[in-house]
Amino acid sequence: MNLDIQSLWDFYYTHHLGAVAQRNLQLALRGIWPDVRGRNLVGYGFAAPFLRPFRQEAARTLCLMPEMQGAGAWPRDGMSATALVHSGSWPLPNGFVDRLIIAHAVEIEPRLDHLMEEVSRVLAPQGRVLIVVANRRGVWARSDNTPFGAGRPYSAGQLDRLLRDHDLTPESHGGALYFPPSDRRFWLRSASTAERFGRRLDAQRFAGALLVEATKQVFAVPRSGSKVTARSLLDPIKGLAPKPVKPVGATNRD
Repeated sequence: MNLDIQSLWDFYYTHHLGAVAQRNLQLALRGIWPDVRGRNLVGYGFAAPFLRPFRQEAARTLCLMPEMQGAGAWPRDGMSATALVHSGSWPLPNGFVDRLIIAHAVEIEPRLDHLMEEVSRVLAPQGRVLIVVANRRGVWARSDNTPFGAGRPYSAGQLDRLLRDHDLTPESHGGALYFPPSDRRFWLRSASTAERFGRRLDAQRFAGALLVEATKQVFAVPRSGSKVTARSLLDPIKGLAPKPVKPVGATNRD
């Protein structure tokens, strides 16, 4: 399957297999981020199917789609929150994003370092990114009838190294899509059971998709060489405020 906007839209919104995959990925994402109230939430790649459950509670929700994929209006109800962007240049200020979901992007991105540099730039200090990617060991990466069969799949270790190379600290790993990528009624009906069983056993090696969460850590290194967070440097330092100095010739009565 090609990762163009029409193919992705058709899979998630018109195919039974895509609808079941969407529902189970949403549940996995919600398990990692149970609450995004008051946060700026952004999706990149084709993250539209996974943003909807968070829309009503996030402060702002934006959907960025890469130029090589194409863009479609999202959401279909109400004003569009979609923008067509270059992978290395997003129309967002530094530190704007509190929560970022990346889906169907890392596997096919030709300039991955540029993408990850942009991710690091737009994330706020302690902001979190959650990457949804095809599992290298899973059967979904070997299927041509889903978006997870396109591009280069990853292992959790490969994603961890990619994140650390761009000053992002891996925090948690999850899995989803524990059922085969089949349109057969039996597998679609048993998908929920397979998901619960896979999550209970934490059997990520058998998952069709990996979900890796990372945090943007910001450090300042003082002369002593010890690390302190940037936030702590902004805290008021008690007892070190300079004392007022009397002008020359002033008396106590002044």
